[in-house]
Amino acid sequence: MLFTDKLDPDKIRPKTKRIGTKIVVFDSTSSTNDIAARYGSDASNDGLVIFAEMQTAGRGRGTNQWVSPKGMSVLCSVVLAETTVDSELLSLTCAVAVAEAVGHQAKIKWPNDIIFNGRKVAGILLESKQQNGRTAFIMGVGVNCHQTGEDFPDELRDVATSLDIEAGSVCDRNVVAKRLLSSIEHWLGFAEKKSKKVLKRWRKLSTLLNQRVALVYDEKQFAGTCIGIDPQKGLILQLDTGAVRFFDAGHTSILK
Repeated sequence: MLFTDKLDPDKIRPKTKRIGTKIVVFDSTSSTNDIAARYGSDASNDGLVIFAEMQTAGRGRGTNQWVSPKGMSVLCSVVLAETTVDSELLSLTCAVAVAEAVGHQAKIKWPNDIIFNGRKVAGILLESKQQNGRTAFIMGVGVNCHQTGEDFPDELRDVATSLDIEAGSVCDRNVVAKRLLSSIEHWLGFAEKKSKKVLKRWRKLSTLLNQRVALVYDEKQFAGTCIGIDPQKGLILQLDTGAVRFFDAGHTSILK
């Protein structure tokens, strides 16, 4: 199938004060996060967004790769060079923003997966860059848009989906991209001033809250019931031993 919705900065750019004021679109790049990181040391690049039609070395958390055929996804990275939000709250904010942009049925599988009808439709990679005493965050987002089942590798066909598959129709990636940037702007504003709104929305969208969870933290496995989230310390589990423990997003992976 031929898609003609080539990513266009003029169609993507939302009417916001910050996110997406400056947009760069690449036909192909290794990783949008790598490109965005080059701009993070300059505070004037706060809100800059890098898009790509395809990535040759896209990555997820840890050693995971993000694979997407050309023109099939929304692939972007946002430079947050001046945010006052710490990494744990920012991780929650990113997840809420992407879930809201994807659609009303989307859910969050902490820390970085967006789920639609039990399958992954989007992923987030939040990285930090320190230079000259400043910390900038790079928010990488990938949203599956035009993929059919055959476009996913064999090992992902049962766990991945796309907006087109779920809607039964062809979405417009420019509209999806614009909605994404507007949502990031909206929820980042809450995170910086009214973080309780972010936490409340995360709880509403979470697939883990009040559920039994098995995870790996620093190469050790833990299991228990998710009883909440802390904006500084991460996921809260009541372990099978009865103890309550916090798990930060940077060192934790949820087991499938």
